[in-house]
Amino acid sequence: MQNYVRKTHRFGLLTPSSNTTQEPEFTAALPPTVSLHTGRVAYRDITPEEQDRCVLELESESRKLADAEVDVIVFAATAPTLAKGKGYDRELIKRMEDASGRPATTAATAFVDALRELNVRKIALGQPWSKTMEKPMIAFMQAHGFEVVHSETVGIVSGVELGRIGPDKAYELGRKSDRPNAEALVMPGGNWIAMPMIERLERDLGKPVICNNAVSLWAGLRMLKGYGSVPGYGTLLRDHLAA
Repeated sequence: MQNYVRKTHRFGLLTPSSNTTQEPEFTAALPPTVSLHTGRVAYRDITPEEQDRCVLELESESRKLADAEVDVIVFAATAPTLAKGKGYDRELIKRMEDASGRPATTAATAFVDALRELNVRKIALGQPWSKTMEKPMIAFMQAHGFEVVHSETVGIVSGVELGRIGPDKAYELGRKSDRPNAEALVMPGGNWIAMPMIERLERDLGKPVICNNAVSLWAGLRMLKGYGSVPGYGTLLRDHLAA
């Protein structure tokens, strides 16, 4: 019984099959009373073709997570959940909820909800993927009323390669992407090791930094309710968790 902490909630995570970052980052940041349970959808490279392929497994993986009686399911990948424009994330949420009988959300939905929670309208984007993948992200943000004042990309296509890049590169991209008139910095990419550098970036830039995994955690914990603050990962999880 030594060090045993009773789990009161089960957090269901849907992650791309090539992702090696989300499970460690989520496990490190989740409150001790929340356990992590993961399903995987086929998604190796960060391409439009893979976006279409990964959602084919949405229902089957959601049903598997429901077998574990998770309390919430978060499809924590940005690009696949906004691939077809405004409203597509809501379609995916309905598919997940219909298949599992559990409340669900997506990373794309979480970004929109978080920026509204922070009362942000103007954003800068720092994205690890290619220019091809940049266009849907910008369009999705604009369709929800946000002004994209600047956007940077790194050009990574391989999901596995992205997972091997340390947080210093995410920090560098954040500094390069920011602009003085941006009210927040948005950094999608679930296999991007970015959570460890959020606090440093926020201190250096003087504004909120919203990363894929942090915002996905935030959205899931808000749905679970009862969790007031997760320190160490920026203002969103620290100061804006209580619904």
